[in-house]
Amino acid sequence: MYPLLGNCPVCGGELAVTTLTCRECDTTIQGRFTAGPFSALNPQQLEFVELFVRNEGKITRMEAELGLSYPTIRNRLHEVIRALGYEPGGEDASGLTEDDRRTILEDLETGKINYEEAMRLLKESE
Repeated sequence: MYPLLGNCPVCGGELAVTTLTCRECDTTIQGRFTAGPFSALNPQQLEFVELFVRNEGKITRMEAELGLSYPTIRNRLHEVIRALGYEPGGEDASGLTEDDRRTILEDLETGKINYEEAMRLLKESE
């Protein structure tokens, strides 16, 4: 089995899935089917998303597992977000920098501050 291609290797256009076949009974269904938004991701981006989910979105865990810096992982996440058709931080109107937000979340995770304090700090910047 090969992974489903999202784009045409000849012209780069979006590919449409037109045939589905059952592995058990060999029934075939034809039509035009969407492969979903993740078909726009390349294999490395899909691997990154799987790792991100496995680590529950905790970049600090990903830093340890991949041996990469926070900015590098953040840049890869932004690449995935853009590939899915979104702009990173587009809906974030807070005055916090990424470093500020990271510090607050790390302090919460390590127990230096409690949930209420973290929420207060995050909301103050709105």
